[in-house]
Amino acid sequence: MNNAVCRLTGCEFPLFAFSHCRDVVAAVSKAGGFGVLGATRFSPEQLEEELAWIDSQVDGAPYGVDVLVPETIDPRVAGMVSNAERAAAIGAEHRDFAAGILGRYGIKTSGELPTNRERMGITPENGLALMEVAFRHPIRLIANALGIAPPEMLAEGKKRGVPVAALVGAKEHALRQAEAGVDVIVAQGGEAGGHCGEVSTLVLIPEVVRALAQAGYDTPVLAAGGIMTGAQMAAMMAAGAQGAWTGSVWLATPEAETSEAFRDKMVAARSRDTVRSKSRTGKPARQLKTAWHEAWDGANSPGTLPMPLMGMVSEPAFARIERAAAAGNAEARELVSYFVGQGVGLVEDVRPAKAVVQAFREEFADAVGSLVATLE
Repeated sequence: MNNAVCRLTGCEFPLFAFSHCRDVVAAVSKAGGFGVLGATRFSPEQLEEELAWIDSQVDGAPYGVDVLVPETIDPRVAGMVSNAERAAAIGAEHRDFAAGILGRYGIKTSGELPTNRERMGITPENGLALMEVAFRHPIRLIANALGIAPPEMLAEGKKRGVPVAALVGAKEHALRQAEAGVDVIVAQGGEAGGHCGEVSTLVLIPEVVRALAQAGYDTPVLAAGGIMTGAQMAAMMAAGAQGAWTGSVWLATPEAETSEAFRDKMVAARSRDTVRSKSRTGKPARQLKTAWHEAWDGANSPGTLPMPLMGMVSEPAFARIERAAAAGNAEARELVSYFVGQGVGLVEDVRPAKAVVQAFREEFADAVGSLVATLE
C-alpha cells in the first residue's frame, strides 16, 4: 500500500500493533505490519535491552515506540519527586481495601506494597527518560498519549526524521495536536482497551478527519478502538483513516505478555464484559471487568487514587492474582484481568501474531473487493 502513513513510517501494510511484548512487535513488523512497543512498564535500562533485542530480530523492518508523558498532573501528586515518596503517600485505607479484595478470593498478601524502582511509572519525567532511550534506536515512529506531545519529543523527532504520533479521543484534542505539530493522529474510540475517551470509533474517525481537513491540516489519521479484523480496518479507511492502530487483538497471541488464564478469559468474553474504570491506573481505562473493579467503583470504596499512585496499589495486586491463578487457585482466576477493549467479543481463539497479520491482510482485501464489486 502507498499512502502518507506508509511513506512516513516505511510500513508495507498500515496495521499498527501496539504491544508491551517485544515478541509481538518483532513478529508483526517482520510480517509486513508495524509493531509498536509500549514502553511504560520499563525502566530506561530495561527499555534499552528490549529495543536492542528488537533491533537484532526485525532485519531492518520498521517499528516504533509508545511512551506516556502525561500533560496534566493531579495536584495531589504534582510535588512528589520519587517513588519512595509516592509509596509513602498511599494510606492504610487503600492498602487494606486492596488486600481485602484479594483475601476474599483466597490470595495471600504480605500487607506491604512493594515500591516501584525509581524512574518507573507514568510520570512526565519517566516518560521523557524513556523517550531519550527510544531515540537512540532506529525507530520509525514515536507515539505519546495522555495529552499534547511534549515539545522535547516534537523537536527530537524532527531532528532525527522520526514521525511523532499522538493518541486522541475527541476532535478538539486532534486539532490541538495538529497545531502542536504532530505528524500522525491516532484517533481512538471509547471501545479501545487501556486509556480511552467516550466517543465511539465509528463516530470519532470521520469527525476527526473532517475537522482536520476543515482546519487546513493534512495530518494523516490512524483509526483505533475495537478494531479486531481486516474488514473493520477497511471500513475505517473508507471513513478517511489511513490505517489501523490495534492493541487488544494481540493480547490473544501466544507471544503476548498475557497469561494463559487471561487468554482463556478473552476467548470466552463478550463485548459487554469490559469496563471503563480508574481502578487500575487512576485514569479511565478499559479492561476486563472483575470483582476488583466492582469493589473500587462501588459505594464502600475509599475512592481511587490519582495516577501514578493507583497503579502502585493495583499492579502488585494483579501480580499476586496472576501468581495465585497460575498456582491453581480457581478463585483467583475470577480476578484475572488486563487492559482490553470491547473488541474482545470478536476473539474466537489464540493465534500467532504472524497469523493475525495475515488474517488482517486477507480480510481487508476481501472487504475492499466486495465493496468495489457493488459499484460495478
